[in-house]
Amino acid sequence: MSVLDVARPGWMGEDLEILAEASARFLARECVPHYERWEEAGIVDREAWEKAGAAGLLCAEVPEAYGGPGGSFAHDAVITHQIGLAGVDGFGIALHSAIVAPYILNYGSEDQKRRWLPRMVSGELIGAIAMTEPAAGSDLQGVTTTARRDGNQYVLSGQKTFITNGQNANLIVVVAKTDPSMGAKGTSLFVVETDGAEGFRRGRNLDKIGLKANDTSELFFDDVRVPADSLLGPEEGQGFTQLMEQLPQERLLIAIQAMGRIERALAVTLDYVQQRKAFGERIVDFQNSRFTLAEAKTKATVAKVFVDHCTGLLLDGALDTATASMAKYWLTDLQCAIIDDCLQLHGGYGYMNEYPIARMYRDARVERIYGGSNEIMKVLISRTL
Repeated sequence: MSVLDVARPGWMGEDLEILAEASARFLARECVPHYERWEEAGIVDREAWEKAGAAGLLCAEVPEAYGGPGGSFAHDAVITHQIGLAGVDGFGIALHSAIVAPYILNYGSEDQKRRWLPRMVSGELIGAIAMTEPAAGSDLQGVTTTARRDGNQYVLSGQKTFITNGQNANLIVVVAKTDPSMGAKGTSLFVVETDGAEGFRRGRNLDKIGLKANDTSELFFDDVRVPADSLLGPEEGQGFTQLMEQLPQERLLIAIQAMGRIERALAVTLDYVQQRKAFGERIVDFQNSRFTLAEAKTKATVAKVFVDHCTGLLLDGALDTATASMAKYWLTDLQCAIIDDCLQLHGGYGYMNEYPIARMYRDARVERIYGGSNEIMKVLISRTL
């Protein structure tokens, strides 16, 4: 689908090309025909998750020892990019596979890995991460959810909101304070299996501007008791460090999502302007249209080269916080600008929900907010000046 003339990056081997093709076929067959229904329902069918697991599209980074494909972030990046190209952005595979699973893979004990990862790979367990609270968004140090040790258990109390996969998820990484007096150093991460967990409640499936198919929820932990071995890491107080170590990958993942949507926006817009006529001429033949698309292609090409470069850095263990922040903020800002221009070239039809560009316009906006707002990204980048 891509209209960009960008050379294949060095990390994109033949196996990843095959994965891209297989992912595209799966999404076209199992997701695209159902996507409008999922949008109306506000949630993706659990069956789709299980099919994705059977197709090997979940948790690509999980080693074979834990039931996974034994790939790397490159495999998750390829799958995420294909989701963007297919236009099924509300299918929360990326968060499940490349954000939630790595916390268990990187910080979990051997028992935790064997207990949870195979079921995440199969789609039996759907992952979410509960960071955001009503009064704590990008400021993770402001988290007020607590986890109190009581014998061989922890008691979790608090409220989370804007939680992606919130209605479907039955395995949730919860950010909580084990020692509120210690600030960030008192933060810990817990893995909570929600099936049958007394005191756990889901709030409403939130009514959002876009990404309608992606269930996003409020979660309530009313003295939820979990085993002491639900703690991620060998001791309390490591949560903030764990979050900071994983955020560069999360932010690069958001940039990859944006890149896929940019390429799709250009593709559907080119198709439209080549077919649509005004004043007896095709829209594409007007100089304004050609200049607008030329600018968009140029910016998109620069973006793709940068994202591919950042992916290479991450695979080499060299992606720093500032560069990941640049990718997240610049790609998400850029996609909103390019999609806005593409919508304008559609004229009135671009404002109609039946046209893909309208949904992209709605879906793209939140990426400038989640994963850390773009204003926070600029703060992080400015610290390197």
